[in-house]
Amino acid sequence: MLLDTQSTTLDFSLAAIDSSWQSILDTASTQLAPEYINYLRERDDWLPGHAALLSAFSLPLPKVNYILFGESPYPRAASANGYAFWDAAVADLWAPTGLSKAVNHATSLRNFIKMLCVCHGLLNPEDTSQTAIAVIDKTPLITTIGELFNKLMQCGFLLLNATLVLSQRGVKKDAKAWQPFMGKVLHELYAKRPNIELILCGRVAQMIDALPSAQGFRKLYAEHPYNLSFIHNPEVQAFFRPFNLLTRS
Repeated sequence: MLLDTQSTTLDFSLAAIDSSWQSILDTASTQLAPEYINYLRERDDWLPGHAALLSAFSLPLPKVNYILFGESPYPRAASANGYAFWDAAVADLWAPTGLSKAVNHATSLRNFIKMLCVCHGLLNPEDTSQTAIAVIDKTPLITTIGELFNKLMQCGFLLLNATLVLSQRGVKKDAKAWQPFMGKVLHELYAKRPNIELILCGRVAQMIDALPSAQGFRKLYAEHPYNLSFIHNPEVQAFFRPFNLLTRS
């Protein structure tokens, strides 16, 4: 993604997105406040950075069946890659002791994987410890975070954060700044893909629900995965169970 230094709109590079999104994002970018665009243009201390800002839109629009809304980019440059919940600093999912060290330190990702293990009967919901994970037979399972998130996208998940930027302004302020953009994206999407379902994880993501253009979509409301209760949420488990995300294709 490139920032157009001559205007008060964002100029989107086709290299950063699938071409099917170009017209929608061109239109949506005009909804961002000029002062906010200037703020992004003038600083380089926000995440995920110019190049990764629109990574989520690499998924072709015709393949989108769901939008998995997170809250904001990871607060670490090594982790933030423009996809919601995908920690770029993580490679392997498993270790002999259970989850890999990198996964175990990434709270949201750790709880998301534990939820998948529970809903597929790999873990007893009463014991999601490292010891219990260590004895799971991993032979039929995927082994890397790339496999997990590629499977999500193959199932039609657009991995989008409610705010595409994490800056010193704070998550809620950035999310509010992106609401007009998100509203326009959803408005255009509804005309093309009205059967898309929104999965809203956490309070910031659930701010999307107040947008008029979000009203026609089916929705699943969930706590953010950094909450332990996400692991045991029966509605979340029921939703994700059919996708078999941990099993090799």
